[in-house]
Amino acid sequence: MTIQSLKLLMIDASNGFYRLNRYRLGDFFGPVDLGIHLAFKHNSLNIGAGLLAGSIFPGSNRLIFTGISPSWHGFFISSMGGAALVFDNLGINMLSIIGKANQPSILYLNRNHGEEIEVEMHPVDLNEIWSHGRGGVYGVMQYALDKFGHRYENEPRVLATGQASLYTDFGAIASAPVKKGNELTFVDCWAGRGGFGTKLLQQHGIVGVIYGGTVVDDDFRDRKVADEWFQAKYDQKLAAKDLEATTKYRYDPKFNTGGTFGVNFATLDERIIAFNYRTLFMTKEQRLEIHKNFILDHYLRQFNEETIVTKQQKNCGEPCVAVCKKMHNHFKKDYEPYQTMGPLSGVFDQRAAELLNQKADTYGFDAISVGGVVSWLMDCMHDGLIPPEALGIEEIPYFTPDNFDVVHHSMHNARIGAALLDEMVKENSRIDLSAGARKFARRMAREKGHEVMDRFVHVGFARQGWIVPNQYWSPGVLSPMAIMGKYYMNYGKDFFSPRELGRENARRMISELLMDNMGICRFHRGWAEDIMPEIVEKLFGMKEEFKRNLRLTASRINSRNAAIFWESRRNIDFVHQFLLKKKHEDGVNNPELERWIDRFDENPHEAALSFWYEVHKGIHEMFREFQ
Repeated sequence: MTIQSLKLLMIDASNGFYRLNRYRLGDFFGPVDLGIHLAFKHNSLNIGAGLLAGSIFPGSNRLIFTGISPSWHGFFISSMGGAALVFDNLGINMLSIIGKANQPSILYLNRNHGEEIEVEMHPVDLNEIWSHGRGGVYGVMQYALDKFGHRYENEPRVLATGQASLYTDFGAIASAPVKKGNELTFVDCWAGRGGFGTKLLQQHGIVGVIYGGTVVDDDFRDRKVADEWFQAKYDQKLAAKDLEATTKYRYDPKFNTGGTFGVNFATLDERIIAFNYRTLFMTKEQRLEIHKNFILDHYLRQFNEETIVTKQQKNCGEPCVAVCKKMHNHFKKDYEPYQTMGPLSGVFDQRAAELLNQKADTYGFDAISVGGVVSWLMDCMHDGLIPPEALGIEEIPYFTPDNFDVVHHSMHNARIGAALLDEMVKENSRIDLSAGARKFARRMAREKGHEVMDRFVHVGFARQGWIVPNQYWSPGVLSPMAIMGKYYMNYGKDFFSPRELGRENARRMISELLMDNMGICRFHRGWAEDIMPEIVEKLFGMKEEFKRNLRLTASRINSRNAAIFWESRRNIDFVHQFLLKKKHEDGVNNPELERWIDRFDENPHEAALSFWYEVHKGIHEMFREFQ
């Protein structure tokens, strides 16, 4: 490959002016390290592809979004599967948006046969566009295709925002592959975490972006050469190694299921998280009973019969053997959305979960965070901490496993959840999330009592930043990292001393940054984390510069770490109960574990503060080594 520089298209949304800038390869390697440079210089929203986009390497077409997050309130990275394959045809590496359009608009980008990129801003009526077609984010996609699709020689792609981006700080960006004839598929892909849909709409006035073209640059496509590299490294060809590394996401015969939904729910066992984390306080036998009766025998069984047996699986828009998009008709099933708007919200039936997830997706929410908010509000309503009428709701959820009817009560809870979502995207809403759920929780706690805040499991950052953690019962998901809610931390089930957990988090962040800066899907991390520096050396002769840049980028992100200690008592309980589980259920015999259990038993708040700071120390120790 002959790439010598990264090409950046910078657009000022306030006037439609644009320019093309170039950044020397070696100073920057991808959308993350260049993104952090631009984010703090311009407060821009940056959308970019990795160096290997369009190449033969599977999973190399992830579209990366960076900027200062309106919900996290710090630099953030989000990514979307497959969307960089079409982006690559623009002949650029990154798009950077500054300024704000005078009225909501669609940004049109097209490049045909090496000509200059066409850039147009088209004003739209938000209510009209969100009512188009299937509505919400899907309405934006369909509207853009209907209006501009005929201008493209090849199928374009649309990035879309929904009502959540107008009314809350955690709106997501959605997209779906397009078939010939400009037919929108149901395989929606998301840059969900971090609220970049809110940033695109509220800060830049853009409700959607349609892009595409015919340009094909000097992409690496020599499979014979790539096979030689993989044969030398793994004694396997590229395709064989990738097939092995993506087993979980396709079909794992050990569990007779596949995808994040199938394998994760099949293996959770007593680590199930449900009813807004109430399962933390249950016995192992109670949690296993919930897992068996509600998950294995119903929720997962439905998924296996409807999706796995019938082989309803797609990819994200690029050819990929993982076929990780597990479908049931027009519903896409991923673990974390169907966990937060599933068991966490007292929903264990596919029909009920489909209703709630589809509502959240149509509005364009960050699905994980909104599921965490919904489950928290349900918990508070069930125990009388917040009356339903204060949230615009008429009914109280059924929020206990006792005498739980898996079909009836799941649908009851899902309908209440859907009503909460409807309230969130109203003018003068009683659930005002314009400044985020953390600020809303503070207000509710002042009015209704601090226990309201104590039920809200979240990670805080700076004054108002927040995010609902990833859905694994592991202290790592509540760590004081500079970026949370992604997998920039250790989320495994093993016990680490908090200091070592911090170091493990930093190591994990380095590996994840490598993937994101190269635009590689993490489902291919089984080989990509290991061999990617060597591929950079083979193609660009910059292995050491690449590794040094990676460490520097991680250090730069961490230097702005404004993590705050846990505000919720349930965060503390989350860690405390994990430690007790490791000793009493998993049989871990470790003096360090014993010491922390004793400290939590004696004074939970003081122990949690010390635990949090020890993790923080480990993080900073590790990044200091990288400087």
